[in-house]
Amino acid sequence: MTAEEVIIAIKKATEELGRVPSLEEVLRATQISRHAIRRNFISYREALAACGLERRGTYRLPLKLLFVDWAEVVRKLGRIPTVSEYEMHAKHSHGPLIRIYRGWRHVAAGLLEYAREEGLEAAWQDVVDIVARQLGAPTRPSCNTGSTTGRPGWRRKMADQLVYGAPMARAPMVFEPTNEAGVAVLFGAIHGELGFSILHVQQGFPDCEAMLEIEPGKCQRERIEFEFQSRNFLAHMHPPNGCDRIVCWEDNWPDSPIEVLELKSAMEQLMKEGRFQICQECQRRRKKSG
Repeated sequence: MTAEEVIIAIKKATEELGRVPSLEEVLRATQISRHAIRRNFISYREALAACGLERRGTYRLPLKLLFVDWAEVVRKLGRIPTVSEYEMHAKHSHGPLIRIYRGWRHVAAGLLEYAREEGLEAAWQDVVDIVARQLGAPTRPSCNTGSTTGRPGWRRKMADQLVYGAPMARAPMVFEPTNEAGVAVLFGAIHGELGFSILHVQQGFPDCEAMLEIEPGKCQRERIEFEFQSRNFLAHMHPPNGCDRIVCWEDNWPDSPIEVLELKSAMEQLMKEGRFQICQECQRRRKKSG
């Protein structure tokens, strides 16, 4: 689906509803997929902007509704779903669950504990059994990396290094990248949010090979070159026919014959959408101590 087709479909849904629809409403009422929005606009907010529309306010789904949606997928698959499987079978996006539990790997344990706290085990006993069996001994997701139980073996305190407090915000990097290496690290941290799956990374040209899901169940391979600024591609004298996309921090090459992904703009959108935010466990602790 092209960008123009997405715009037409969103405008039509807006006319039918008499208001600017939410992403979930658009997905239900049109042929648009999340992948089409990511591919053409990066985010739904950007797609609305291209339509000359704006949806005000913050819209959050109740955790119970998210749990039911997730539990139905677990029941259907007979196992804890991956992000891709959840996107394929669920009614809602995986984004809210990732924001709540600070990463997909914590979602299953977090929702299992939620089911027990809310007394939902009886209705979802088969799901609880599947998750508990797959997790082994589920633990509560936490930002406390200094606990004495369940701590990965590679974490250790070094006597000659400073000790910092818990992070106040969840972000892939503390500071903006200043070179090509930083761009590669940042892309590696957020590639899933942008619809990519990394296949291979190397020192030679091109730097990276990845799959981009262009629509549900269909992917295309892309050869990616990392640059701090897109125009550095010229300075490094890379052959344009050997690369499908430049991933950079700043796009300063408006006439590039190669598609460019500017991470600076992508991160601004992800921040606006709340993909990276104050750690909820830290928020809870501050409120408790205050």
